[in-house]
Amino acid sequence: MVAKSILLLSGMSGAGKSTALKTLEDLGWEVVDNLPLVLLDRLMDAPSSHDMQEKDRPLAIGIDTRTRDYDAQAIVNRIKLLNEQEDWDIETLYLDCAGAELERRFVETRRRHPLAQDRPAADGIARERELTEPLRRWALQVIDTTAMTSNDLQQEVRNRYGRDLNAQTVLTILSFGFSRGMPRNADLVFDMRFLRNPHWDTQLRPKTGLMDEVGAYIAEDPAYHDSISQIEKLLETLLPRYQAQGKSYVTVAFGCTGGRHRSVHVAQRVANHLRQAGFSPTVLHRNIESTPHNILEQGRGTTK
Repeated sequence: MVAKSILLLSGMSGAGKSTALKTLEDLGWEVVDNLPLVLLDRLMDAPSSHDMQEKDRPLAIGIDTRTRDYDAQAIVNRIKLLNEQEDWDIETLYLDCAGAELERRFVETRRRHPLAQDRPAADGIARERELTEPLRRWALQVIDTTAMTSNDLQQEVRNRYGRDLNAQTVLTILSFGFSRGMPRNADLVFDMRFLRNPHWDTQLRPKTGLMDEVGAYIAEDPAYHDSISQIEKLLETLLPRYQAQGKSYVTVAFGCTGGRHRSVHVAQRVANHLRQAGFSPTVLHRNIESTPHNILEQGRGTTK
């Protein structure tokens, strides 16, 4: 029987516990924050889901001095007992931070320290450090967030607790028409309206960028080969960086005026290039079925 992975996450208020828990949740962990300690045993004894994916999900439990019945030494003793059981694989992570930096964070966010509601934050920080010291000494891993940004902490948590660091980002290549509105949630947008516009060829107008003759017409533009090749090289550089930063979904959008010719052709070409480079993009053409209208093509940046 494989032991269920449990991460007990604690530390100083303001050191980044909420950020760490949210990152773990994004990584697929089941997350419970500030669970009253009297309910900890009940949570451990809860039957596992019959769904294998749910059954295998690791569990992260956030505990700090705001937790009801908080007693760091009692928590340590309980962890020792649970670790003796074969059903659990419990690890403790403590988030630490220098007192001066914690004071600065509380001042900037205008939050009151939970242990110093009517006193200076420094008093609460000192008291909390004393209360949590047994957990800090026991913790298998300690992350000092003094010099970290929120993004730095997210990346550190991903590096340590990401279960499948080789999982590929879900990549979507989208074509669209500017005249019909910008796409929502596009991470990168490339404007193809500088290329030759097949709309102004009466034989090509009813066709789309999926057809070879339309692609050939667009490719005759003097700027076509260099510009599209540079975009492809740029994406080969950026996409692995998005994955390294833990971004689950990336949408790259190519737009032209109506969304039927230039953007469609370029989206197809770039997607094919990325497949050859080892990526697995999904291609969507938002406006390919839209009716062509001359009036829409009269806008700025339409190349005949």
